Amino acid sequence: MEYREFEVGGEYSETRIDKYLAELDSELTRSAVQKLIDDEMVTVNGAVPRKNMKLKEGDKILLTVPEPVPPEALPENIPLDIVYEDDDLLVVNKPRGMVVHPAAGNPDGTLVNALLYHCGDSLSGINGILRPGIVHRIDKDTSGLLIVAKNDFSHRLLAEQIKEHSFTRKYQAVVCGNIKDDSGTINAPIGRHPTDRKKMTVTLKNSREAVTHYRVMARYRGYTHVELTLETGRTHQIRVHMAHIGHPVAGDPVYGGKNYLKKLDGQCLHAYYISFVHPRTNETLTLSAPLPQYFTDFLETLSEV
Repeated sequence: MEYREFEVGGEYSETRIDKYLAELDSELTRSAVQKLIDDEMVTVNGAVPRKNMKLKEGDKILLTVPEPVPPEALPENIPLDIVYEDDDLLVVNKPRGMVVHPAAGNPDGTLVNALLYHCGDSLSGINGILRPGIVHRIDKDTSGLLIVAKNDFSHRLLAEQIKEHSFTRKYQAVVCGNIKDDSGTINAPIGRHPTDRKKMTVTLKNSREAVTHYRVMARYRGYTHVELTLETGRTHQIRVHMAHIGHPVAGDPVYGGKNYLKKLDGQCLHAYYISFVHPRTNETLTLSAPLPQYFTDFLETLSEV
């Protein structure tokens, strides 16, 4: 069981409890909250509420979440753009719009479903049945290179490289505004947003070290094309860091704010380069993926302005 506590702020006064919890807890839908209330897993000020109860400022909510029973991910014949493959690992060029592993709202059509079809039982089991072989992740609407382990031996050694910051990952992005300096480093800790549980933010509270290096590749009117190198790998790190310095990634619907470009249908962010030591041969593998069509089309549009 997991217990989560909330205290209702004034801005949520008169909000229905199911809507409130679904908004503040990214893992729950309104229907899931209603079921938890039916099962008496939610209390407000110590009492089980009605599902349509409207909250008041200062109400104290205790949410009890039972341990999830994960569904089994099933193989699906989904084409993969494989950049490298051997008996220990493979590197895929993930398209924008593809979710990495099954989760609530995305039970199928994911990279894991495709990997299960392609690799069969030859995937590491360290991250369980929902994330077989997944050593690191990139967001649904970020394209680019992702490494997958075929056995636990490779998984452990690759994860160690990421932890020790010896696994090089470089991205290219178009960000809003004109970055003044040609290069720089953003060293700002990242943690969960205090009120919007679907977002991350730069914060000193319950956060982890996060370091991103950037280099300007080209400047356009109102936008900058940058290369970004991750020293750490926090959730949404590049998107949070660039928004933090006032240059959100173009097309980012979560951190873009008023600069959000809906026509891009997702952030203009591509993981184009990785370099790591092969866990079995100890040779350095350096791989790259060209910029996808959506990215080059946007650059072409900017060059015409």
